[in-house]
Amino acid sequence: MDGGPRVPEQRRAGSAPVAEPGPLRFGVLGPVRAWRGEETLSTGSPQQRALLAALLLREGRTATAAELIDALWGSEPPSQALAAVRTYASRLRKVLSPGVLASESGGYAVRGLREGALDLAVAQDLAAEAEKARGTGELGRARSLLNQALDLWDGEPLAGVPGPYAEAQRARLEEWRLGLLETRLDLDLEQGCHAEAVSELTALTAAHPLRERLRELLMLALYRSGRQAEALAVYADTRRLLSEELGVDPRPGLSELQQRILQADPALAEPSAPVTEPTATPVRPAQLPASVPDFTGRSSFVSELTDVLSSASEAEGRVMAVSALAGIGGVGKTTLAVHVAHRARTAFPDGQLYVDLQGAGPRPAEPETVLGSFLRALGTADASIPDSLEERAALYRSVLDGRRVLVLLDNAKDAAQVRPLLPGTEGCAALVTSRVRMLDLAGAHLVDLDVMSPEEALALFTKIVGEERVAAEREAALDVVAACGFLPLAIRIAASRLAARRTWTVSVLAAKLADERRRLDELQAGDLAVKATFELGYGQLEPAQARAFRLLGLADGPDISLAAAAAVLDLPVEETEDLLESLVDTSLLESAAPGRYRFHDLVRLYARACAERDEWPPSEREAAMSRVLDFYLATAARVYAMERPGDRLVEHLEPTEYPGLSFNNRQEALDWLYSEANCLLASARQALGDLRIRRGVDLLWAAKDLGESGANSKQYESVALTARDAAHASGDAHAEGRARTVLTNVHLVAGRYSEADEEARLACLFADTAEDPTPVFWTSNDRGIIGLNQGRYADAEQHLMRAIEASRQDGNLAGEASALCNLSRVHLAMGRTGHAITLAQQGIDLYDRLGATVRLANARYALGLALTAAGRPSEALAELTDALNTFQTNRQRLWEGTTHFRIAQAHLVGRQHTLSAKHAEQALAIGCIGGDRVRAGVLTTLGRSLSGLGQVDRARVCWLEALPLYEQAGSPEADAVRALLSPVSTA
Repeated sequence: MDGGPRVPEQRRAGSAPVAEPGPLRFGVLGPVRAWRGEETLSTGSPQQRALLAALLLREGRTATAAELIDALWGSEPPSQALAAVRTYASRLRKVLSPGVLASESGGYAVRGLREGALDLAVAQDLAAEAEKARGTGELGRARSLLNQALDLWDGEPLAGVPGPYAEAQRARLEEWRLGLLETRLDLDLEQGCHAEAVSELTALTAAHPLRERLRELLMLALYRSGRQAEALAVYADTRRLLSEELGVDPRPGLSELQQRILQADPALAEPSAPVTEPTATPVRPAQLPASVPDFTGRSSFVSELTDVLSSASEAEGRVMAVSALAGIGGVGKTTLAVHVAHRARTAFPDGQLYVDLQGAGPRPAEPETVLGSFLRALGTADASIPDSLEERAALYRSVLDGRRVLVLLDNAKDAAQVRPLLPGTEGCAALVTSRVRMLDLAGAHLVDLDVMSPEEALALFTKIVGEERVAAEREAALDVVAACGFLPLAIRIAASRLAARRTWTVSVLAAKLADERRRLDELQAGDLAVKATFELGYGQLEPAQARAFRLLGLADGPDISLAAAAAVLDLPVEETEDLLESLVDTSLLESAAPGRYRFHDLVRLYARACAERDEWPPSEREAAMSRVLDFYLATAARVYAMERPGDRLVEHLEPTEYPGLSFNNRQEALDWLYSEANCLLASARQALGDLRIRRGVDLLWAAKDLGESGANSKQYESVALTARDAAHASGDAHAEGRARTVLTNVHLVAGRYSEADEEARLACLFADTAEDPTPVFWTSNDRGIIGLNQGRYADAEQHLMRAIEASRQDGNLAGEASALCNLSRVHLAMGRTGHAITLAQQGIDLYDRLGATVRLANARYALGLALTAAGRPSEALAELTDALNTFQTNRQRLWEGTTHFRIAQAHLVGRQHTLSAKHAEQALAIGCIGGDRVRAGVLTTLGRSLSGLGQVDRARVCWLEALPLYEQAGSPEADAVRALLSPVSTA
């Protein structure tokens, strides 16, 4: 009867009343008003009145600024909402008595009101007194008290007050008023005032046609007034209306009254006998929603959860089982939970309870409201349900004691909302779904639900669309489920759209989803929308979390490290980690590994849309991407410098403002480079479309080891090609010269010498135009290597001499050493073996002075070639083996393979055919610098080794494979292979 919102703090505040000539009074059971004595005070604009109402109804507790903003404007507050709240509070403070509107912890509270200062509090006291009076048989007094309470209403509660909070409170207060009115009318009938009640009840049932209690009272009043036929007609009208509007039958109490009227039950004609509630009898609730007929996959989760729930019911003395499912919106938590609950329901013969706790929405369900619903479902009479949360929770546990009931708490906000709803007794179990990982729910069995596997996703898509359509376009179907990120909700929406459009092919749908900027808009059907489910989670975030969510979504790459995320957010690492872990707990972000985080593909698209919509000022988006690019460039430059001591390239890179990481040793540096390869290249690519293009190109240059590693070579080449085209399109000669320098090395590593030479030539032209001397050494050095491999030895020598001169002018000792080693190979090809050995040794000496490691391996490689040609295989093997070990340590896979090839040649010179064949096989398995032409050389060497071992047929197979590779490259070595294949040839 007195189930209205409680405001004890405002009636019974502990602080002394403020002495006023006229005490403050407030009204909310009508327009929101304030009085001092008899003087009406101005409560300001509608929004200002909304703020006052929110504070008056909070039971004296402090309301934070965020809560007040949500109360006034909901999910779409104005940009200056916080300032507006402060302005309203300041204006109210001037109108009210000193100290009434208090500021606390960034929020506000109404304090120090006298008893009876709020009309709602007075109404609650009157209702409570009426209930006591009725309980002691003082029906007349109870009726009078209720009339006094009802007289306090002055029209619609909170009339004219805007905002979602006021709307919800209006509904609650109106519901409470109707409850009080029903109780008073019940008292009217108990005191024999049935004739007077008929007219009032007739008007009320017309205004509230679906309220069965009013209909029941009207039937009883008519019957006691001698109007039996009309009473039965009311029941018939009610039954028809409920069937048409809601598809349900009247509640048992109404049906029982109809039968008693038909039977002319004498007890109905006794107005002095109090109408008592029927005795509560145990009820077996079966509230589970229907399981979807096309449930697919998740077999391991189904088995795991079913076992946990069933064991709770079977094991004697076992405490209640709680399983908490967490995951991103749309991942299928509810679908799985409902499916599991149906599978386990036989283990809970006393019933299953279900509630949607609305945890992802702006107004989650109140635990006390849910407990009231559960208690009614379990057979507890309304009059026996207490008011407070603690009392309801205790009664709920008592009612469940000795029963085996399964409780499904769907869409929970947090553990605090869930705890009062847990059964707490053995034999019962609870299954909870939430977007939040409930680490603080003691004893819970936690399950993190991820997206479907590709096979499960395709199976779900096929069940909805049909086997025939999917079988005809299987690849397109795989593209669709991949575009959906294997998220069940997205797959269901996409499949439902396709199933409803018989003229569409699967390919048409795949094409629509291929556009990332339109993808989220395409993934909606009816009241289902992927964007909407993400919006609910985003709306629950604190401002700092929301900013992190938006900005992190801007960065390309499969995941992001904690250090890179700190750069994006411009925050200390510790604070960044706290924010990211909190986003992981909300399931909007995933923890890919310790210190690494990632978005689901569709969540990333949504995060970017939020950044475009909400990030203010918009320049912060560009600033975030600039910081993370700086982070990668500064760190990659540090790795480069550690790998190449003395190399001055890092001094010519674009300057950075955000710092990079520091490393204790080279191994740490290499670990970072290769672990961050995908993210680093993604950042470089992302920078190519705007003013950051120069830094993007320089990042590629500083990370050139990735292009020679083998594992990342193709991705590196793709970004390098994009960089060249983007630089050309932008008209930035500086960027284009450097991009073509990077691409020259890419083609060179792949053995595409003509393409490499053309890129190097153009790189020099653009560098000259931009007056950028940095590419001169690099392009000259690379053109020397190109000329060597194309047999243009004089050109190669000329380019390398220019490279040596450029490096000396720049003070680049590492560059000079590199050019000397390459010149060594040119002299070797020209037959000047002694000069080749001398030049290679000079390169080694320079690298030794610099403390170089990887580049020193390149120098030893060059010396090993010269020593092999000089017929000194043992010395050559020592140099080449040293180089091989260094390349292996530094993860230079292609150089590792190439060195195996040269070791094979050295062993062949020493007639160690078995060892030669072994290293040649390893070179083939790993791959080499130089592409198909070098592969042909490896096959030729392997054939010679096998021939030396007497395996002539296998040797011929190797030479037959090598010959077309040489021919395609236009290499003179093709003649030597043809000679090997002639019938009279011997290796």
